[in-house]
Amino acid sequence: MNQASTTKETREFQAETRQLLDLMVHSIYTNREIFLRELISNASDALDKLRFASLTNQDLLEGDADFRIEIEPDEISHTLTIKDNGMGMTYDEVVENLGTIAKSGTKAFLEKMKESGAAGDQDLIGQFGVGFYSAFMVAQKVTVLTRAPGQEKGVKWESAGDGTYTIEACDKTNRGTTIMLTINEEHRNPERPGENFLNRYVLESLVKKYSDYIRYPIKMGFIREEKPQDAEGKIIEDAPASQVVEVRTLNSQAPLWTRPKNEIKKDEYHQLYKNIFVDWEDPLEIIHSKVEGAVEYTALLFIPAHAPLDFYRSREHDAGIRLYAKNVFIMDKCRDLLPEYLRFVRGLVDSPDFSLNISRELLQHDKQLKLIGKNLEKSLIKTLENMLVKDRPKYEKFWREFGTDIKGGIYADYQNREKLQTLLLFPSSIKAEELTTLADYVGRMPEKQQVIYYATGKDYASVERLPQLELLREKGLEVLYLFDRVDEFALDALQEYNGKKFQSVSRGDLNLDELETADTNKNAAEIAKENEALIQAVKEQLSGKISDVKISSRLKSSAVCLVSDDQGISLSMEQILAEVNKSLYKAQRILEINPHHPVFAGLKQLHETAPASDAFKDYCALLYDQALLIEGLVPEDPIGFANKVATLMARQVETK
Repeated sequence: MNQASTTKETREFQAETRQLLDLMVHSIYTNREIFLRELISNASDALDKLRFASLTNQDLLEGDADFRIEIEPDEISHTLTIKDNGMGMTYDEVVENLGTIAKSGTKAFLEKMKESGAAGDQDLIGQFGVGFYSAFMVAQKVTVLTRAPGQEKGVKWESAGDGTYTIEACDKTNRGTTIMLTINEEHRNPERPGENFLNRYVLESLVKKYSDYIRYPIKMGFIREEKPQDAEGKIIEDAPASQVVEVRTLNSQAPLWTRPKNEIKKDEYHQLYKNIFVDWEDPLEIIHSKVEGAVEYTALLFIPAHAPLDFYRSREHDAGIRLYAKNVFIMDKCRDLLPEYLRFVRGLVDSPDFSLNISRELLQHDKQLKLIGKNLEKSLIKTLENMLVKDRPKYEKFWREFGTDIKGGIYADYQNREKLQTLLLFPSSIKAEELTTLADYVGRMPEKQQVIYYATGKDYASVERLPQLELLREKGLEVLYLFDRVDEFALDALQEYNGKKFQSVSRGDLNLDELETADTNKNAAEIAKENEALIQAVKEQLSGKISDVKISSRLKSSAVCLVSDDQGISLSMEQILAEVNKSLYKAQRILEINPHHPVFAGLKQLHETAPASDAFKDYCALLYDQALLIEGLVPEDPIGFANKVATLMARQVETK
């Protein structure tokens, strides 16, 4: 076809293009507002081509070096126009680019789409250059006017997306491309403002969301009313206002993260963080890195100073990293880049190497994405390690807000347990007002101590009252205090630190053999042997409730306590699992009795004089219920417990 001809010609789309149009409108894009991003990105590409070409051929500029993109909504004609003064297209290029898909493998791609069904695009890799056709999602007709630099005539292309298009030469003064969309009724409804793509403020918000960092200015006119002024410059209130068109630049253009770090002020980082992530407080820490190599990317990550109100109430918290490809926004809240335990991190990653699906809405789960994620994870862990060493108050502030997630990472992320364990902080029995690391705890351990002791409870006061701590406190041994639900699960996952195993004060033996004297061990063993019949009788009375009864070597002043064995879960774990409806997991309960407590003497006397009496049975039941109460558990029969206490009190009065 001769470019100079003005004859309008009607052509059919290439068969593959017709199929693509149908997919584009009905299944590829899940979010229709993305059409604007695609058309702006295409305009930016056209400007890039001209900018590079003009470096060696200034004539291509035709005296206009003011590169720009313009958006013009018209609610009267129902049209939305996107203009650029970029490279433009010749007649043959229009036929090739808009009438067909000039991309090898297109047919195979379409076949794969059909075979995969509606979600087939999730597994496709690569950018196919088909964003222009997204316009038909919101437009009943699309008109393109374009002229390449140096061409006498422009080209007009028009289609209703019905399988055909018209093309003809036309007059066009300025170089570049103008795309005019006649917006369909569904997407220009004033009663649905968010989907009214002729509303200037909707368009402005979409540019901010998707195209804020396009390098060229994106301009749009806004109508404002202006009242006349008198000779002194005062506004004449009673005079009618006139309408004035004000042209605004909608985008920021230069992304902060592309600038050298030494040129960026901290206040600029803070302002970007607050604007993008809607926070009122400056971030606690900033990580800005640019990586080149197997994969190229720039990352700008922020550790917030505080956790949002709903952070620990809902696992569906608004988390994830924003993704950009060559400064163009691709995805918000990408949860696949960082592991769950780092979900508090806010930030963005910009990479030209992201493998996008055809709609550029979702990323393929490829090795580049995984590699970037691993690098970011390492960088964040290193940052926290440095913060812990160099700025302990700042780290403790972080820990109070997000420490629970780090502990969750130890439980859930096997590969990083060794690194994450250095970040743990706990209160302890000798550091009541402070937090201690595991390294600090081990550094204070007596030479003969072989394990790291810990105790669980709802708060400091409740743990301090645990009878299981009595012997350890007497010997001056430090105990870590665990108040968070995930704490014990994390230590169970670690099993040990620096060769020292973790030992709950309420599970199994306390492993005090090296610290005990031989006389003490012998005394406990002798008492157990001497009272073997009594122990067996108590065990029979509590059959079905406990797995064993033992003479305690850990109690000093309390009469009784409950512990669990080393093989199963602890009592605290049992309570947590019961709350999440996993009641199948039960701790093996062991009742420990203090042989030096007066109650033991009374129990022994009852067993010797009246082993089958109600009094002996009541004593056994009361000791068990008392042990439950100490653990924060409700007795199985609260009324029966109260009655037994009342009966026992009455007996004491009678004997007096």
